[in-house]
Amino acid sequence: MSKTKYESPLTSRYGNSKIVGLFSPAKKFSTWRELWLNLAIAEKELGIAGITDESIEEMKAHLELTPEDFKAAEEEEEKRRHDVMAHVHAFGLVAPKAAGIIHLGATSCYVTDNGDLIILKQGLNLLLEKLAVVISRFSNFAKKYKDLPTLGFTHFQPAQLTTVGKRATLWIQELLWDLRNLTRTRDDLGLRGVKGTTGTQASFLALFEGDHDKVEALDKRVTELSGFSEAYPVTGQTYSRKIDVDILNAISSFGSTAHKIATDLRLLANLKEVEEPFEKDQIGSSAMAYKRNPMRCERVCSLSRHLMVLAQDALMTNSVQWFERTLDDSANRRISLPEAFMTADIVLTLLQNISEGFVVYPKVIERHIAQELPFMATENIIMAMVKKGGDRQQCHEEIRILSHEAAKQVKQEGKENDLIDRIKKTEYFKPIYDEVIKLINIFMNFKFFLK
Repeated sequence: MSKTKYESPLTSRYGNSKIVGLFSPAKKFSTWRELWLNLAIAEKELGIAGITDESIEEMKAHLELTPEDFKAAEEEEEKRRHDVMAHVHAFGLVAPKAAGIIHLGATSCYVTDNGDLIILKQGLNLLLEKLAVVISRFSNFAKKYKDLPTLGFTHFQPAQLTTVGKRATLWIQELLWDLRNLTRTRDDLGLRGVKGTTGTQASFLALFEGDHDKVEALDKRVTELSGFSEAYPVTGQTYSRKIDVDILNAISSFGSTAHKIATDLRLLANLKEVEEPFEKDQIGSSAMAYKRNPMRCERVCSLSRHLMVLAQDALMTNSVQWFERTLDDSANRRISLPEAFMTADIVLTLLQNISEGFVVYPKVIERHIAQELPFMATENIIMAMVKKGGDRQQCHEEIRILSHEAAKQVKQEGKENDLIDRIKKTEYFKPIYDEVIKLINIFMNFKFFLK
């Protein structure tokens, strides 16, 4: 309904976003007027009588709606209970020379569905622009810290070394896949085009007195004027809601990436190795003044969960579209589609903010490495023993027993990791006593890793 101005809870803080404007009533109804203009231009070019240059010029002059236009549409809708016809009437009031040919041969979905596709394509362009910026910022971070060794984690347990920059490339790779998915989705978008009430083009065939070639030409010309390279060859009354599935799947997939990145950063903040920006006067807790809560990353996770589940709306809606269409898609789509774009937009804004202000603590990272260093060297110790004629499996078992004893010292008694001393005192490892320190020093210098 034209008088129903849907307001997302997300718009209050990010009201200046281009994405929010894209899903505004003003954008929606001005896009309808552009489509009516495109239809009139194409019909005139193909010889339909009654469409004059003056009527075209009047339409061009009133593509943007004024407050008076909105009021006229609302009043008409109160009487007609039909939003498209209300706006046909309102457009005709300001373009009286075109009033009799606006919407000629068209069905409501000519403007509603084609309008949605135009807006969705523009929305994908905006998301792609912001995603490219985020990838650039993360890439800068990865390059800056490509040589800073850090503990790798598997099962969130200390594993072998990686670097801070290398870890960031895991995030970047997924963001690049999202860039690919969103680009492919945008490039695959077509226009519904000029189709009739059930997708048969029967009304336009009658308009052109059975001239099928002109109907095809009309479809092609409107598609070009609307900024698309092709129209879908087959539709019902609406374009297939499978297209919405493709769009929301790509956006929801980005939500999964964002959630993973933000979760990793929250864990790193707990380790005090890497943190999101924290303002000079920012307060982390009303009670615990020392706290530096990763609130931006927490917000990314919260919004990303919402983003991921929105794909289900499109899947469920598509699955229940009977035959040529049903109207139970409309209310759902008016929420799920704008929410997906606005949520993704906010998540991208947050990721950019985070990535432009990363705080890294190399000394903390170094201390964590030192604490786990003996454990990390065990693989080299095993290989050295095998080279001296030892059995790999037996050596693994000896190391396992000693590692658990050393871990007990650390965890239960709060002592230093004494694994190396235990190895040097165990008769089994006598063949490599002189090499143990050398093997440890290889890790201490990190030279093996940075080559």
